[in-house]
Formats: sequence, structure tokens, C-alpha cells
Amino acid sequence: MTRPTTKEIQATAQIAGVPVNEEIATRISNSIGPAFEGFAAIAGTLPFDLEPALYPLAQIQKVSK
Repeated sequence: MTRPTTKEIQATAQIAGVPVNEEIATRISNSIGPAFEGFAAIAGTLPFDLEPALYPLAQIQKVSK
């Protein structure tokens, strides 16, 4: 398990149908990177999956009242 690169995040987002530009992909990488680094010691021992592709959608969702 390695920290995802900007290009990997852009590719994953494109496949998921939520394309992101390089700036957003870099921000996603910087925000989820520490999680990958923190779990590196136990990589492969837990069923753990991080999906950054929908991160921009979660950021712009409006709360309905």
C-alpha cells in the first residue's frame, strides 16, 4: 500500500466518472496520503480500501433541511 500519486488519483476519478484537475488530485493525495502511510506497517492484513474519486462530490453536497 503506497501513497497514491496525483496521476493515480486522476485516473481513478476518471474511471469513476468524476474527473478532477491536477490541483484537486494533488489536494486529495495530500489529504489521504497520511492514512496510507499510517497503515503501511500493516498493509495487506486488513480489508482496507480508500476511494478518493468521490471526494470532490462529498465536498460540494448541500445539506437539505
